Amino acid sequence: MTVLEEHLESVRTHREARGKVPGDGITMAFGFWPGAGPPVVALHGITASYVNFVGVAEELDGRRPLLAFDLRGRGDTDKPPAGPFGMAQHGEDVAAAMRGFRLGSSVVVGHSMGAYVAVALAAAHPDLVSALVLVDGGLPLQAPPGIAPEQMLDIALAPQMARLRTTYPSVESYLDYWRELPPFSGGRWNPWVEDYLRYDLGGAAPAYRPKASEAAVRGDFLDSLDADVLRTRLASLRVPVLLLRAAEGFNPGQPPLLPDDVVAREGALVADLTERVVPDTTHYTVALGRDGARTVADAIVDVAGANGR
Repeated sequence: MTVLEEHLESVRTHREARGKVPGDGITMAFGFWPGAGPPVVALHGITASYVNFVGVAEELDGRRPLLAFDLRGRGDTDKPPAGPFGMAQHGEDVAAAMRGFRLGSSVVVGHSMGAYVAVALAAAHPDLVSALVLVDGGLPLQAPPGIAPEQMLDIALAPQMARLRTTYPSVESYLDYWRELPPFSGGRWNPWVEDYLRYDLGGAAPAYRPKASEAAVRGDFLDSLDADVLRTRLASLRVPVLLLRAAEGFNPGQPPLLPDDVVAREGALVADLTERVVPDTTHYTVALGRDGARTVADAIVDVAGANGR
């Protein structure tokens, strides 16, 4: 069955279709969930994959099609060992893939690092973006005093980086590892999380390993800390921007990644910004939790409708 035939079949059966499309010198994997109207483009976080949007797609329930990409160095997309990486490069990859699908001006939603990619895409290719939905990302973040940018990754994302270097004897052992972590304890585990984690794992027994490339993660993280470049991009935006903030950080009880003072200061750069906090969500569950996914899906529908998409 060809990719086109799979798309047509997915529309008939309302199921997800998967395939690959050229990016900027690489081949990118994608997932497509059918729906009414032009597709919304979705971009994931720094160690994630397109399956991070499985819950959002289910909550959309056909109200809008969702086209989500595995970014360079993640999932089943190519992983060039020497890059190039960075937000601008991801933007070029996504632009090439969108043109390959003959997409016009589209609503683009980005979660975490994907929000920074979405901003880079809109700044470099304004013809491809009609509105942005930024989910817990997209604004400059400052390193704590005395911490060098190179150290930030191993401090802020220490558990994630350790996970990328760890092998797991089975898929179930990987799921068990995640079940015990604070983001998904206390009844936060659900089938979307399991789908996301099953796709996240590559290789074979007894040495399964997460698919994300450590080189890509490191290169992208350092690039995302370039506040001057990001501020220039934010100031250049001429499309409506909706910022959805998780109420808590990576784990329940932690301060949010985007606190009020950061949003007030950095959000002022954006000509047309609306923002709101999504209650009872963390950085993970704002996309993969039931309430978070429903809020993001409803916001996508509202933004797409308001912008004629």
